Amino acid sequence: MAASCMFTVAAPFAASSSSNSARRSRRFGVVSMASVGQKVYAPGVAVSEGNGGLPKISLKSPQGSEAEIYLFGGCVTSWKVPSGKDLLFVRPDAVFNGQKPISGGIPHCFPQFGPGAIQQHGFARNVNWSITDSEVTEGDPAVTLELKDDSYSRSMWDFSFHALYKVTLHSTSLSTTLTIINTDDKPFSFNSALHTYFSASIAGVSVKGLKGSKTLNKDPDPKNPLEGKEEREEVTFPGFVDCVYLGAPSELTLDNGLGDKIVISNTNWSDAVLWNPHLQMEACYKDFVCVENAKIETVQLGPKESWVAEQKIELI
Repeated sequence: MAASCMFTVAAPFAASSSSNSARRSRRFGVVSMASVGQKVYAPGVAVSEGNGGLPKISLKSPQGSEAEIYLFGGCVTSWKVPSGKDLLFVRPDAVFNGQKPISGGIPHCFPQFGPGAIQQHGFARNVNWSITDSEVTEGDPAVTLELKDDSYSRSMWDFSFHALYKVTLHSTSLSTTLTIINTDDKPFSFNSALHTYFSASIAGVSVKGLKGSKTLNKDPDPKNPLEGKEEREEVTFPGFVDCVYLGAPSELTLDNGLGDKIVISNTNWSDAVLWNPHLQMEACYKDFVCVENAKIETVQLGPKESWVAEQKIELI
């Protein structure tokens, strides 16, 4: 039987009226466990204290799969299949202090992908989300997080919005649904991505399904990407890779080099990004690969309009 709850976690920061001073004066803090730990959630959904004292949501399925999501950044940091193997990767330099984005798992990029007018990859990965609902359907637990504009976000991006992020755990897959709603009285535009880090042995990694896609290759000059077309059946990672694939297929297959094959499918994420930093992160580049669903083309939303994109990552 499904159960649900609704409550809000207060944002842990304040911003001044000036855009620049707001960015400088932002105060960071940890969401109080007392505000989230005493609530009643659906079966298979629990909240506990995670790394750095940050609230962490745990999802557990009857089949033995597990997932962890931090409210800070609305970031999924772990996805374990019934064997106990974690198919996601968190970098060893990741910090859990509520002051910078969590480096690993599935970070959000919103309302900007990459560098631009505001902070790198936008602010959604660098603020606290709140839990708005939890449920279980046929044994599969799910939690829905939300993020709304406030003085901090508006100091950089002066629009009212409402973001909902539903994470559902299945026996051998993890599904996410991101909904962006324009609650302003004027239109706005944005880009978005799920910057997913997969555990890997990079020498054996390959990605299938991108042949024929238009490419924007950021190697060697990220500021002036080279346009091209992917001709390979399998993309491998012999060195530094940072490439955008425009109009990518809705399904890709990742061989993580560790004996696992993962299908990455999506609805309405029209593009893909492959990234491995190679020697720029010598301590860990061999242990992960990023295969990202993205919306590089600008999304335009009028007042009260919404945009929805779904992702499913499944062990096959």
